Amino acid sequence: MTKITPQPGILDIALYQGGASSVEGISNVTKLSSNENPFGPSEAAKKAYQQLAFELHRYPSSDHGSLRQAIGEVHGVDPDRVICGAGSDEIIAFLCQAYAGPGDEVIHTEHGFAMYRISALAAGATPVEVRERERVTDVDAILAACTERTKLVFVANPNNPTGSMVGESELARLARGLPEQALLVIDGAYAEYVEGYDGGAALVEARDNVVMTRTFSKIYGLGALRIGWGYGPAHVIDVLHRVRGPFNVSQPALAAAEAAVRDVTWTAKCRDDNTRLRAWLAEALAEHGVPSDTSTANFILARFASQEEAEACDDYLQSEGVIVRRVAGYKLPNCLRITVGDEAGCRRVAHAVGKFMEQAR
Repeated sequence: MTKITPQPGILDIALYQGGASSVEGISNVTKLSSNENPFGPSEAAKKAYQQLAFELHRYPSSDHGSLRQAIGEVHGVDPDRVICGAGSDEIIAFLCQAYAGPGDEVIHTEHGFAMYRISALAAGATPVEVRERERVTDVDAILAACTERTKLVFVANPNNPTGSMVGESELARLARGLPEQALLVIDGAYAEYVEGYDGGAALVEARDNVVMTRTFSKIYGLGALRIGWGYGPAHVIDVLHRVRGPFNVSQPALAAAEAAVRDVTWTAKCRDDNTRLRAWLAEALAEHGVPSDTSTANFILARFASQEEAEACDDYLQSEGVIVRRVAGYKLPNCLRITVGDEAGCRRVAHAVGKFMEQAR
């Protein structure tokens, strides 16, 4: 038997499963499984990406200065306290690598994003799962779970896959109540879908124990380019830059992201369209007997009577060429997460769910 073994925790990681994108034997599919922007990136972002085709032999910027400046101007944050990564996933991994290790604990909620647990285990730390209250982050439960070993607390706001969020006053109460050695990480991957919400930026400014992460994969439509960013206290960002690879983000991604973040008109349009279609889809599903909690993101968590019914509906949707996401892995076995698509996509999935429910009665 080999004595070559990985670090403790690595083999406890279950491989992440992304949303499916195809159904065998069906060519005309509607993919609503990965919370992608159905309208894609802005024309400005696509043009910026295309212009880099003749410079692919050049190394990218190592300081990401131009993108950080754009983020600072658009979001009203200090660009010197912004760090860019290969998606916000990499920022999450940096935080675990830098602040958690063997003997440390990393808190996440029971229906929270899978990468919190994965990144904690990869760093050798112990993930600690905290219950939610009716699929909403419970600040009191998190504070009760904190110990002298707690180093990081991850809260997605809005949360994936529930679509729920907690108010800024609750996040501030959480930050105030954490033990002195712990960082609060507010994952704002879906923050742009909530009009007027800063994703936690003001709380970062007010305290030295809060970090915010954001992504270009959702409302900006740049999931294929793998780019995200984080904002935090200077002492944290300095540490994260020390573990960041110098060329961790490609130049085409940097250029497209800068153009995307500056195109605030396109972002607002995508937000407005998502808000309108999300409300329509939730109402249409409810009329078919499929309820959902109020979502603040670009997806709906559809709830069924049982796991069997949810899985049977998913099987039927696939047979109709509609791909959604099972979330049993998030301890929501009786639910399906359905991305808010364009109008045709929303109508297609609502119609298919309606046909299934009629047959199931």
